[in-house]
Amino acid sequence: MRRDHASTPGTRPSAVLLDRDGTLVVDVPYNGDPDRVVLVDGAREALDRLRAAGVPTAVVSNQSGVARGLLTRAQVDAVNARLVELVGPLGTFHVCEHGPEDGCACRKPAPGLVLEAAAALGVAPERCAVIGDIGADVGAALAAGARPVLVPTAVTRPEEVAAAPEVVPDLAAAVDLLLGETA
Repeated sequence: MRRDHASTPGTRPSAVLLDRDGTLVVDVPYNGDPDRVVLVDGAREALDRLRAAGVPTAVVSNQSGVARGLLTRAQVDAVNARLVELVGPLGTFHVCEHGPEDGCACRKPAPGLVLEAAAALGVAPERCAVIGDIGADVGAALAAGARPVLVPTAVTRPEEVAAAPEVVPDLAAAVDLLLGETA
């Protein structure tokens, strides 16, 4: 007997995990300044819709600036707090502070952050969807057994778009897709 899960298109996820930079906020490389946090268009409304639908969320974010000495964990946390001020509750935050060369299990595209966030929400990874803007987000979702949804930005490489199982133009469309709604 086949069991539907969130990695199957058309199935509503039990939780949505979101990348931060480029997905929820305009990407400012190595941002440690809460005053520089600018939401992507429609972020508040998209998250309000997920909350109204009873879908829990969490944030999964690579922050290699910590390993590189460009910002502190306290600065990352201050930026995350500002994000919550702007969009409302986001559930838990899961941050990889490692650099690309560190070989950790948490840095996307490794599955660690997705698995950690799913566990924190009490949801099996295969019942989660991951929304992100680059191939590392898609890779982390796939490695964890979750459903990836790519929202490309100017930094998304064409081969990342071509390889993604599901691609939508913006965060609102990602929420439409996951909630089974049309705009």
